[in-house]
Amino acid sequence: MRYTKHRRLVSSALAVTLGATTLAACGSSSDDDGGARSGPVSLTYWTWAPGMDKVVDLWNEGPGKKEQIKVTVKKQASGDTLVTKILTAHKAGKAPDLVQAEYQALPTLVSNDALADISKDVGDAKSKFADGVWQQTTLGTDAVYAVPQDIGPMMFYYREDLFEEYGLTVPTTWDEFADTARKLKKKSPKTDLTTFSANDSGLFAGLAQQAGAQWWTTSGDQWKVGISDDATKKVAEFWGGLVKEGAIDNQPMYTPAWNKALNTGKQIAWVSAVWAPGTLNTAAPDTKGKWAMAPLPQWTEQENRTGSWGGSSTGVTTDSGNKEAAAEFAAWLNTDGDALNALAKESGIYPASTSAQLSGAFTTPPEYFSNQPDFYKKAAEIAQTTAPSAWGPNVNVAYTTFKDAFGAAAKNRSDFVAAVDTMQQDTVADLKKQGFEVAP
Repeated sequence: MRYTKHRRLVSSALAVTLGATTLAACGSSSDDDGGARSGPVSLTYWTWAPGMDKVVDLWNEGPGKKEQIKVTVKKQASGDTLVTKILTAHKAGKAPDLVQAEYQALPTLVSNDALADISKDVGDAKSKFADGVWQQTTLGTDAVYAVPQDIGPMMFYYREDLFEEYGLTVPTTWDEFADTARKLKKKSPKTDLTTFSANDSGLFAGLAQQAGAQWWTTSGDQWKVGISDDATKKVAEFWGGLVKEGAIDNQPMYTPAWNKALNTGKQIAWVSAVWAPGTLNTAAPDTKGKWAMAPLPQWTEQENRTGSWGGSSTGVTTDSGNKEAAAEFAAWLNTDGDALNALAKESGIYPASTSAQLSGAFTTPPEYFSNQPDFYKKAAEIAQTTAPSAWGPNVNVAYTTFKDAFGAAAKNRSDFVAAVDTMQQDTVADLKKQGFEVAP
């Protein structure tokens, strides 16, 4: 069964309304070459997660040995480098059986027919994850293209001691956040609440997601790009306004200057994700035990949702000759208690599985946050409120344009909304150049 690039993914998106099992003939786990197995099976897994070989050993020595399914880990680079390598291997019909894929990369892999629909082979895995997390691996369809592995629910981090010193209250809405930034500036002009950074597009994408943005959706046989929607422009206008008036800093994250600002108390808050403790431990070692975590501020008092910054999944490729076995391993890896404890210990992930978020390694707070015993309890509650995302087949283009357009806007304290429009234009132009049909 042959699809053009644009129709391959759009057809899968129609599965919900048509009630069809889309793409089954194009490489699902029910294909003759990937269905029921007989005899020993050997699978190859491409992943960048550290220590994954030790986690996989649990499978090879336990359930995998019983089922005669052996998995071999092949360590890879992450991000766009791995996506390119997977697609190159797939074009030659030699992709591995399993791949670790970031959520925003899934549409690219699916639109290139590189990932199989494993919905029939993952059992009740869906019940193990929050709806907004599971949705990222289905692309909003009846198909399942991967099993969630780790997630990055967004949160608000702040210097508890300095908030008390400056008489600040933890903001629960974005309006309160802006007022807090201004209040701090009046009390300590050389101190910033936080910075708007244009060197990590995932942060802005997560903030837009929380506001209700849907950057890529399908309309009939066409892709619809909504980067310049009202939700995204609201977020851009909010942060751009704070930067322009000087209420917050405009410097990028992850630089020596940023580290120093966090470590010395020149910057006293950070909008980040659940993985922040590790970054803070490196960037601001002298402030260990002085930070606290709270839910992300909301756009209205009635809302309760967060965005997602980071996270990955385990997918089965259409090239695999043992899709059923590969899907069985993917489900085990990301739902089994022992596997998840090992992932936390060896790979340092925050699990997508809701049951794992309050067990094993997550029964005590990160050492950096030893002053907040309920850190992971709060994190699990926040993770449940993750808003659905809407990724497309050229996230890399949108992200590259973000860094260029927002980088200039942040540096010059100029119009952030204009930068959003540039992202929209570049993303649409690239989709058309690739041969996708794009709705006006």
